[in-house]
Amino acid sequence: MRVTDELFFRAAVPADVPEIFALVERCYRGDESRKGWTTEADLLDGQRTDPQELTELIADEDSRLLLGLREGRIVATVAVTREEGGGAYVGMVAVSPELQAAGLGRRLLQEAEQLARTVFGARHARMTVFTQRTELLRWYERRGYLPTGEHEPFPEERLRFGLPRCEGLRFAVLSKAL
Repeated sequence: MRVTDELFFRAAVPADVPEIFALVERCYRGDESRKGWTTEADLLDGQRTDPQELTELIADEDSRLLLGLREGRIVATVAVTREEGGGAYVGMVAVSPELQAAGLGRRLLQEAEQLARTVFGARHARMTVFTQRTELLRWYERRGYLPTGEHEPFPEERLRFGLPRCEGLRFAVLSKAL
């Protein structure tokens, strides 16, 4: 647990799942996500996650779902998962749409990287970002996440992650030394 400016950071617990689920959906999908600049609403319909996935992340000893709270309300979340070879995967970065562009995402990412180093002993972090999200890719590059040249296809057969609105969805793989 750490306090940074107005944000209080802590690991998620099972009782947080409904609030986390609502936040992630508001950040990534639907009209409300368009209030922020990280929306995927033009790329995908449907859900971004589900309570089962969030519950599994919380229960997994090789994962942490980190929360950013402001005035007792969950306003940001990020998943950090241990990977083989001294790495960690950083994903599901979400900041409440009305609070985006206020520096919370930067602080959340720094906290996730600190967690990856101290809890998992990670020496590098990896993430994937839709290639169509050039603005978001540039934002991560400014934070030290560099393209590896690798790409991963969007798992269209897994409806759990949404329904594509366009063809050719794929992820760019980014990496950062910690």
